[in-house]
Amino acid sequence: MKAEEPIEEIINQLYKSKSQMICGDAYKTLQDFDDEAFDLVITSPPYNVGKQYEIKESIEDYLSRQEKVIQELIRVTSENGSICWQVGNYVDKGEIFPLDIYYYQIFKKYGLKLRNRIIWHFGHGLHASNRFSGRYETILWFTKNDNYIFNLDDVRVPAKYPGKRHFKGSKKGQPSGNPRGKNPTDIWEIVLQDWENELWNIPNVKSNHPEKTGHPCQFPVELVERCVLALTNENSWVLDPYAGVGSTILASVKNKRNVIGIEKEKEYVDIAEKRLRDLKEGTLKLRPINKPIHKPKSNNKLTKPPQEWQNHSLFNKNGQNE
Repeated sequence: MKAEEPIEEIINQLYKSKSQMICGDAYKTLQDFDDEAFDLVITSPPYNVGKQYEIKESIEDYLSRQEKVIQELIRVTSENGSICWQVGNYVDKGEIFPLDIYYYQIFKKYGLKLRNRIIWHFGHGLHASNRFSGRYETILWFTKNDNYIFNLDDVRVPAKYPGKRHFKGSKKGQPSGNPRGKNPTDIWEIVLQDWENELWNIPNVKSNHPEKTGHPCQFPVELVERCVLALTNENSWVLDPYAGVGSTILASVKNKRNVIGIEKEKEYVDIAEKRLRDLKEGTLKLRPINKPIHKPKSNNKLTKPPQEWQNHSLFNKNGQNE
């Protein structure tokens, strides 16, 4: 994409191309998009924690700046569309500020309705020393009204007891479930029973993850893919205003959606565009959706306590930490 091209022409080209990244500031770029152009806005905004792509500021200034972006996102979201806002915690001097609580108030201020507060659980991360180690983030799923896209059949899960039958009434003796599977509850445990509950157990992208790039806070493609399948139709337009290395682009293209990502860091745009080319060529490594979390076998030496711990005062006779 040529930097000297007018932003309007760039955006016209993006609409025609069906999938693309644009290198630029989210707020400035959004102002040139059409009203109600996207059925799904999904992103993970900067958390204001001082990563190399952000300048840490007061939480008040941070939220004020993000509110301006959110206003534009609401404008470009279709009337039957959704916004999925994935955040963690802002930390200041050891104190936790749960960002989803602050963001909820902003979205409600502009009339959006919260459909689910999804917990994304992951098993690995940094270990805290003065508080419990954080192992989850949240996705706030908002809609603009009550008539929104939701493809239930695309996200049904196998029934636990498919043989159950009605035991009384006019349908007595007939199967009580749905042959396509059951409606998932609002707690998702995406391990063996995908979409079963609102706790999503999806690995975060660390060093041994097949999708790992140079981005320090990379969005797993699997996480985006679940939202894309449920909240858009084929050929819907999807937008990620903080696209990073293009996980939303990949999840959308993989499932026959049109998509635009905005990212201000040229380094990440280049990575995203390469990942998209690799996807189209069939060489990109992705973690398959619904793949169970790896569990080491009992004879794996990494699961056994080291010999040095055997006589430690905090190690009990059963071989467990007290």
